[in-house]
Amino acid sequence: MTTLDRILETARRLDRRIILPEGGDPRVADAARRLTDEGLARVVLMDGPDIAGVERLAPADAPDLPELADEWHRMRAAKGMTPDRALAEMRDPIRQAAMRVRLGQADGTVGGSVATTADTVRAALQIIGKAPGAGIVSSFFLMLPPDEAVGAMIFSDCGLIIAPDAAELAAIALSAAESCRALLDQQPRVALLSFSTAGSADHPSLERIREAVIRIREAAPDLEVDGEMQFDAAFDDAIRAKKAPGTPLTARPNVFVFPDLAAGNIGYKIAQRLGGIGAVGPILQGLAKPANDLSRGCSVDDIVAACAVTAVQSQR
Repeated sequence: MTTLDRILETARRLDRRIILPEGGDPRVADAARRLTDEGLARVVLMDGPDIAGVERLAPADAPDLPELADEWHRMRAAKGMTPDRALAEMRDPIRQAAMRVRLGQADGTVGGSVATTADTVRAALQIIGKAPGAGIVSSFFLMLPPDEAVGAMIFSDCGLIIAPDAAELAAIALSAAESCRALLDQQPRVALLSFSTAGSADHPSLERIREAVIRIREAAPDLEVDGEMQFDAAFDDAIRAKKAPGTPLTARPNVFVFPDLAAGNIGYKIAQRLGGIGAVGPILQGLAKPANDLSRGCSVDDIVAACAVTAVQSQR
């Protein structure tokens, strides 16, 4: 059974309620049908076609719209939110889906096939909010090599935080370790990547990574983590033994943390396009409840996989 098969099977067992706010997109409607037919989730489809077994919701005409707007007004009144504006904004499917997740009416939401990443993430941050103890909301890609012997990996952050400082980099790594536990059911082994391995180069930009490793070890003393590391040293046992003989990593990492968004975004796309590695994401981490973004070029398979991951995230 592949990693994705295991995630799908877990989602099927959990039977979570997932809101898809962009039902007017035919890909989303097809994904809702598949999720329902395969028993992967109980789907709420906003503004989509009638599909057997799928709950359909028109957000602009929802019977409880005034109550949702009242809650949104209460949350944002100190920032100048008015009742009329709250009502108008709660008609927006992305915001309304996030509010329903916040209020426990659903276990998670997946959007972004139509909406921009900025709109999707903003709604999640403002309405659902950060998880207790999470330093920052960030993202990761679940990387699925065609050779299962290589093993699935978490790449983070490849979709959200442009230039993390040391504290943010540490928070990204800690969240990615939790994502590894939740989705891969493995003890995380974390490598913070750079152009240097164990001090082989010296540059002011490396201090941020070294400080992040110190922070991670203080926050999670039992976590296997090392950095700074070049990718080949992290990935290949023989190279790692030669370049970093004192590393605490006991085997190949399953979590790779990139120094900034440019490196992360480029890195995952090279792995995907040249290496043939499947990439599920970007998946948000560090939220109080799951809400995930889609690429506007996503396929039906991508949406189904993102929904299954969202269901599994809801366990934590």
